Amino acid sequence: MEPESAVAGRLGCPKRMVFGPCGGVRDDERCELGEHRCVFVGAPLVTWPGAPAPRPAAQPGGLLARAAAGPVVLVDLSVRPFDTGSVRRVVGILRGVSDALLVGEHANRPDFPPTMVAAEVLDAGGRVWTTLTCRDRNRLVLEQELVGLAALGVDGVLCVTGDGRGPGVRRGASQVFDLDGVRLAALAAGTGLPVAVPESPEAPPVALRPARVAQKERAGAQLCVLNHVSSPARVGQFVAAARDAGATLPFVAGVAVYTDEPSARVLQRFPGLHLDGDVVERVLAAPDPREAGIAAAVEEGRALLAVPGVAGVNLSGTGSGRGEDDGAAIKAEVAGRLRGTA
Repeated sequence: MEPESAVAGRLGCPKRMVFGPCGGVRDDERCELGEHRCVFVGAPLVTWPGAPAPRPAAQPGGLLARAAAGPVVLVDLSVRPFDTGSVRRVVGILRGVSDALLVGEHANRPDFPPTMVAAEVLDAGGRVWTTLTCRDRNRLVLEQELVGLAALGVDGVLCVTGDGRGPGVRRGASQVFDLDGVRLAALAAGTGLPVAVPESPEAPPVALRPARVAQKERAGAQLCVLNHVSSPARVGQFVAAARDAGATLPFVAGVAVYTDEPSARVLQRFPGLHLDGDVVERVLAAPDPREAGIAAAVEEGRALLAVPGVAGVNLSGTGSGRGEDDGAAIKAEVAGRLRGTA
């Protein structure tokens, strides 16, 4: 569980983080939500106090159990907000080629509560990992969501501090940040849920991030989902450094799935994420960008699965600017080729 002493964030952090930095630190070391230097840059690593948190049992047949036996494919669930029909259509496209579906949370796209989305995915036959962010929920509501997700029997929860809401997005809505992602991970582990955490290998301070994974594992994490990195070689370097720092959990590496300008640019606008710009331009300039994007994602996925310590890939992004169903079909094609079924 979260230490009682960890109740106040570091002075100057708009997200009130204790176990920072977040994954949104800009390349020039500026805070995601301000013009000042991130207060965690240049400071010592914040370590998790006390004994390691308990590790809840993995769901039988779930992503963690499958990752122990062989490579897994986790797929972002991109659906129309407040549309249960969209959830069911997209799950129907993806459930047969994925080991689990990752339900995200977006600052500019509010949706049904996480427990409701998870219930819809489960009813449609999908296995689900639910992202919970600290941006829009105080600690009490986060506890309610965790208990609800555990009661539903989701595979697990991805615990994230959350990207900040940009200027002009949902004016008048506050940003809560009672907890940060590491403290939320400890809270989730205490409810018995399998826990995943994110990390951004190429966001400053780069040198501290491998050891942060080990601290997140001490807090209760059982899986680390990596944000997009510029090359599989950099993923290999990061995973090796995390192992040297004491991390033993499996890693799922992000694969960028895009087939047109809108789906590519949405992945490039977030601080802390890095794509291979040459590959992006080659895909967009190809005679058939759809096929080129699928092929690029498959190539990246296979290279990442060859990295020691990488137990799976996360097919991330919308896949297409032509709607959620088309994006799901594209990700299903990538997943099928990676699994050797297409």
